[in-house]
Amino acid sequence: MSDIELHPDRLFPTDPSVRSIARRLYDEVAGLPIISPHGHVDPAILAEDQPFGDPANLLVVPDHYVTRLLHAHGVSFDALGVPPGAPKGDASPREIWRTFCSHWWAFRGTPSRYWLEAELVDVFGVHLRPSAETADEIFDQLSERLAAPEFRPRALYERFGIEVLATTDDPADDLAAHRKLADDTAWKGRVVPTFRPDPYLEPARPDWPAGVAKLGEVTGEDTTGYAGYVAALEQRRAYFKRNGATATDHGHADAGSQPLEPAEANRIYAAALTGAATPEEATAFRRHMFTEMARMACEDGLVMQVHPGVLRDHHTGTFDRYGRDVGGDIPMTTEYTRSLRPLLQRFGTHPNFRMVLFTVDEDVFSREIAPLAGFYPSVFVGAPWWFIDTPDAIRRFRDAVTDTVGFHKTAGFVDDTRAYCSIPVRHDMARRLDCGYLARLVAEHRLPEDEAADTAADLAYRLPASTFRVA
Repeated sequence: MSDIELHPDRLFPTDPSVRSIARRLYDEVAGLPIISPHGHVDPAILAEDQPFGDPANLLVVPDHYVTRLLHAHGVSFDALGVPPGAPKGDASPREIWRTFCSHWWAFRGTPSRYWLEAELVDVFGVHLRPSAETADEIFDQLSERLAAPEFRPRALYERFGIEVLATTDDPADDLAAHRKLADDTAWKGRVVPTFRPDPYLEPARPDWPAGVAKLGEVTGEDTTGYAGYVAALEQRRAYFKRNGATATDHGHADAGSQPLEPAEANRIYAAALTGAATPEEATAFRRHMFTEMARMACEDGLVMQVHPGVLRDHHTGTFDRYGRDVGGDIPMTTEYTRSLRPLLQRFGTHPNFRMVLFTVDEDVFSREIAPLAGFYPSVFVGAPWWFIDTPDAIRRFRDAVTDTVGFHKTAGFVDDTRAYCSIPVRHDMARRLDCGYLARLVAEHRLPEDEAADTAADLAYRLPASTFRVA
């Protein structure tokens, strides 16, 4: 079986003349620092800086891109140690790794395979192609690497060239790991929290009353009333901002943003605390609070990241056994134009407001999101993510939005990953694809090469830094 070979021109256009332009553009941006403004790496990994335990729990278990596809091919989550930290089966890390390697064929043509191959070669210097026959040898090679100081989390942070890493955090979190990193004078990296309030804005969730009570305990506000609840959320946003946050993160079922009259918001809030709110009332309250998040964003400047349109935990039995975020979320058709109009009527031209719109329904890039960003100064187009952060979808994205908004109302790439070691290879993929797109414009005499090079640097570095206000 042959080794993994990473071609230096991978993902570039196949036409030789266009490829040579892409190569020149890429050489200009390949070494730029990484801005990672939206991701899910646990900050404690960097705060504690302990060696990673084993290859399976680093590269397989936390990566739901990997585990959901294995599950689709009949591998149980028990056999994969899912969810991370709470395995329900008896599989050892080596057994998990063997299962993964024996199903390597399942990843042919997927971005996961592209990322994993690049991680093995570029991050760890392992060239063996995964298979049932090579699983143990690869596991041993990776384990040897992980025991070395240069493969600890902070050392990798430096080697990856990360300048800013944003995490995703519960509003009631004390952010102890972030404070530890900020207070460490020997640490030169920057890890910032992101305020993710979804569970506190959704009265339909069974855990919502308990979450609201916790919010009250953390803040000292009286969250038995609506006014105290709003004050508690404002207080926590301020706390996050003091600890480095520049953004919030919102992932509701839809983008609805219709505000309620104060009396109606008070009434539904009181009903929801007792479990008496109807599903329709719970949805109305959530849409109202989404608009309240925009109001608060105008005041504190935190950037709203909005990614609606996913049916969470599609299979109830899987959710009951394994919990959330194990790969059971499925995209839905999503509407933005009418849904966001109430919010944008109020705040869309506010000088301090900024909203980045993401989608997993790529039909709306050209029909709705790009036109919204092409009018409202506050709205930016988020990169393809989750199900569509793939080479072909990213190319389609550039085709879909550039005619309407150009490049500079797009927000730059986000890796959206829990898989720490995939961060550099995901960003490298985006840089290669953007350079390929720009090279085509140069070859068609639609853009001078010097402007293409400047734009490539904007997309790779300057735009994510400025859009997410981390610069």
